[in-house]
Amino acid sequence: MNGRRPAVPGRGRHPAVVIAAGFGSAVLIGTLLLGTPPATASGETSWLTAFFTATSAVCLTGLTVVDTGTHWSVFGEVVITVLFQVGGLGIMTLATLVMVILSGRIGLRARLSAQLETKAVVGADLRHVLRKVVTFTVVCEVVVATLLTVRFATGYGEPLGRAVYLGVFHGVSAFNNAGFALWPDNLMRFVTDPWISLTIAGAVLVGGLGYPVVFELLRTWRRPSRWSMLTRVTLGVSALLITGGTLAFLMTEWRNPATMGPLDDSGKLLAAFFAAVMPRSGGFNTLDISQMYPSSWLITEILMFIGGGSASTAGGIKVTTFGFLLFIIWAELRGENHVNIGHRRLPSSTQRQAVSITLLGVILVAFATWLLLTISVHDLDRVLFEAISAFSTNGLSTGITNEIPVAGHVLMSLLMFVGRIGPLTLGSALALKQRRRRYELPEERVIIG
Repeated sequence: MNGRRPAVPGRGRHPAVVIAAGFGSAVLIGTLLLGTPPATASGETSWLTAFFTATSAVCLTGLTVVDTGTHWSVFGEVVITVLFQVGGLGIMTLATLVMVILSGRIGLRARLSAQLETKAVVGADLRHVLRKVVTFTVVCEVVVATLLTVRFATGYGEPLGRAVYLGVFHGVSAFNNAGFALWPDNLMRFVTDPWISLTIAGAVLVGGLGYPVVFELLRTWRRPSRWSMLTRVTLGVSALLITGGTLAFLMTEWRNPATMGPLDDSGKLLAAFFAAVMPRSGGFNTLDISQMYPSSWLITEILMFIGGGSASTAGGIKVTTFGFLLFIIWAELRGENHVNIGHRRLPSSTQRQAVSITLLGVILVAFATWLLLTISVHDLDRVLFEAISAFSTNGLSTGITNEIPVAGHVLMSLLMFVGRIGPLTLGSALALKQRRRRYELPEERVIIG
């Protein structure tokens, strides 16, 4: 033993730089490929369209300025599929690398405690965990693609080759929470088809949980008492949001003649459940978003902003961040000095990170909405919806994405990019900057509220 600390992969290079460079390179390559004549059905497309589509695919958003199924050729659609596959694996593997980097920046005792409590990865486990992530991703996508292929072939009369193509494209898109579909109406034609709707929704849910939660559930699903704080909060808040969202959509859209009105009771329940799951970052829709009531837009915006699980393919500020904020408020209302979740105490540093990520997200969305309002002719409701959808890398739209001026498309591309890499890079940056003061300043009580 020479007393030197083992090298940590990526050490010496800040995670924010690694993540931004990786996603930026993928967007650039995707833009160059989609900008070539073979990528489009007509043989030509603008570089801005190629850039916007590549950014949307890599960032797993699903917002488009052209119809995916008619504008792009088979080659272009394959490129888009590869891009959101790279984006999905990139998020999960980069999250793993960030955990490794962070594990090398804390002391041995804290590292062992963190690993014991959260089953977090350390340097020696990196290759094993990355292999599990890739294997799990491929297995899930194959299962989803197979289920969709069977339905397209047997239920809709698609030739086997076309059915396989549709199954693979939408299976990969669903698991990675990309939201790309090959029909002009997205998935509205399948609004009452439980096979298609539940398969897509299930893939979005699993992909949006996050690999740490999924792996822990696979190990300890029979022993909930051993679940970590991350798993408890992710599952609990996700269930709360999906249940609440389903009930809210049923209440607001039940008699809307342009959405749920013509459906029977079981169809309405299926459509409401699907509409509640997709704002996690799924981006698919079986109801016409543009015809929903503004109250339903508000529900969708809240769910989109929260997003899915940490280290997952979903966007938003993450359900864990939102859950921690709820526990912080509850502790404050009870007058408690510490925030406790189950039998564990939430570190004060994590509380500050949750507040910082949420507030910065609000500021970014508000600023982007203001800019879009100044350059477009659409009202606040629709513009705010588009801004939140881009930031949360969701892909749901009220139908004005292709009507926004060129400057707005550039702004939304940047918003998608920042929304995808922002929470992860900000979280790692805040964690890496933790340091102890060797002195304490005197307190001063101030009035809040």
